Amino acid sequence: MTALLAVALLFAVSGEGDLPGAVAGGDESFAAIDYRAAVERYGGALAEHPGEPRILWRLARAYVCMAEVEEGATRMEHLSRAEEFARECIRADSTQGEGHTWLAAALGYLALDAPTSRKIELSAELDREAHRALAVNTADDAALSILGSFYRALGNVSWLERTVASVFVGKIPPGGYAEAEEALTRAVAIAPGVMRHRYELGILYLDMGRRREARAMLEAAAALPVRTAIDRPRLEKIHELLEGLPDR
Repeated sequence: MTALLAVALLFAVSGEGDLPGAVAGGDESFAAIDYRAAVERYGGALAEHPGEPRILWRLARAYVCMAEVEEGATRMEHLSRAEEFARECIRADSTQGEGHTWLAAALGYLALDAPTSRKIELSAELDREAHRALAVNTADDAALSILGSFYRALGNVSWLERTVASVFVGKIPPGGYAEAEEALTRAVAIAPGVMRHRYELGILYLDMGRRREARAMLEAAAALPVRTAIDRPRLEKIHELLEGLPDR
């Protein structure tokens, strides 16, 4: 289930004029892919406005994006911080959908290195949190993209593996390629300028053996600008994949 959770996201933030100026500065740093500066600015805003959920989810997002391009202990530290801030956001205001979205993202990455029983537990919570985000905002492209990646991973889990897992470590959430395609197609329609959505849909088409559709989607992804740190290695991977795919 390792594909689960290539949750590298990125996603533009609308202006919120009633938030403190340091948040706007943090958003500028985030858009410039300077995550450490973003964290510093968000942290300063949080010190002035303790418990503000719109700052908390931004901190969770920044730490997820930092973790995506790190390894080892540093990566795990960033993910733990992301989980902490996302849960704090939800405690402060469970109707703040982004808190659920970025908790799902953090859980997805944490599941990658977890033992099997813990992986299934985290996966089930990821599924719940992404759906909670969508219950707040059906147009949450980040939540849809996370679900799409999750369902694609489930599509690679055989019936036998599901059965064994359900007996020994717990029930694997439902889902597969069809659900992945639906979620990712919706994410692309909502946010066509986000590289991740098209990349994940292209990878799904490869898994499904739909190679020409994969090429078209990956070419479209490659034409998009880099908007998060993980987009840089993602773009390199896209070019590698395209070399092995048939022309249209």
